[in-house]
Amino acid sequence: MSTGVTIWFTGLSGAGKSTIARILEKRLKAAGRKVEILDGDVVRTNLSKGLGFSKEDRDTNIKRIGFVCHLLTRNDIIAISAAISPYREVRDYNRSLIGNFVEVYTKCSLDECAKRDVKGLYQKAMRGEIKGFTGVDDPYEEPLHAEVICETDKETPEQSADKVWQKLEELGYLSKSEAAAKRA
Repeated sequence: MSTGVTIWFTGLSGAGKSTIARILEKRLKAAGRKVEILDGDVVRTNLSKGLGFSKEDRDTNIKRIGFVCHLLTRNDIIAISAAISPYREVRDYNRSLIGNFVEVYTKCSLDECAKRDVKGLYQKAMRGEIKGFTGVDDPYEEPLHAEVICETDKETPEQSADKVWQKLEELGYLSKSEAAAKRA
């Protein structure tokens, strides 16, 4: 079985999107699947260089990630997006573009995200040194119907990855033999 799907991680900076995505990538590759991660920071450096952080630029960035995920998904590759993607409307746009789409909300309190922030961006935003920081002075719109909610301040990254894996099985994106490979 080979069915492409996009696994769309969304959540605040520091919520654990990239960490869980990497765990899932490793497991999926061990099960013999082709996987690509589109990490928000990496995409901004390579695919979206020159875009700022206005709402329009953020929307453009997320639509670009969505388009690449669409191309990968239709070619039976599992695309994993790990980008804040703060606006519901653009996530919904990508969902309808891609079709095979599993939204994963990495839910984590703002306080915990700030504690995890090794770059100190939350502290700078809270002091007013950075403007338009998602969750501080720019909105983050929580998903209304995410297929998976990972409460990353209450569960380990491995437990969160397990939840995503189980949903992929349930939705038929992973076969029984692939699921067995994960448990091996």
